Amino acid sequence: MKNLKIRPLDDRIVVTPVEAEEKTAGGIVLPDSAKEKPQRGHVTALGPGRMLENGQRAEMMLAIGDEVIYGKYSGSDIEIDGHEVKILREGDILAKVMN
Repeated sequence: MKNLKIRPLDDRIVVTPVEAEEKTAGGIVLPDSAKEKPQRGHVTALGPGRMLENGQRAEMMLAIGDEVIYGKYSGSDIEIDGHEVKILREGDILAKVMN
């Protein structure tokens, strides 16, 4: 997805969700209707940061490629070039996954 043709504005972030789990920890295969919405994904695009009162931009705390965790119902789901992505504000990101 390196050639994603979208540039988010202000403090918005484009995240590609990871696929929902196909099996439970016990090995039970889940049908599509039982899969939970993913809450993890990889950052694929970043805006320049929110505008501060002094006219400067706040630095974004994430980078492209970071794996993040976000709220279950956060952001907007859209499709771009046949790929499902989520656009979130930086404040909707709950955590960065450290490897």
